[in-house]
Amino acid sequence: MTPQTILILAIIGIFAGVLSGFVGVGGGVIIVPALVFFLGISQHTAQGTSLFVLSMPVVLFAVINYWKSGNIEWKYGLVIAATFLIGAYIGSKLSLKLSPGMVKLIFGIFLAYVSFRLILSGYSSISSNES
Repeated sequence: MTPQTILILAIIGIFAGVLSGFVGVGGGVIIVPALVFFLGISQHTAQGTSLFVLSMPVVLFAVINYWKSGNIEWKYGLVIAATFLIGAYIGSKLSLKLSPGMVKLIFGIFLAYVSFRLILSGYSSISSNES
């Protein structure tokens, strides 16, 4: 690995960690596109690398902060975590059966949809607070 690659990876990690802790997004939303666009890694490899990163206890400190402030629904989290395992297995099998280009297209459409919904929700919230 070159020093430039290490620097890019470090920037991706810090940015993904800050956004994950700040707004609760999964690091994969940041890590996958960054690996694809900045390092030219295939979509499948970027997804696998992102899942590896997220499987480590990297979110522990963020969880502790949210727990201390009383902002975790433990029952909801446990149900989601248990079913997430099943979904991740099925999703990874499906992804590997599709071409990287198709997976990239589906991922992009999903991100665009979520972004659009968040923008509308945020705008609506700001508008109602100003009235």
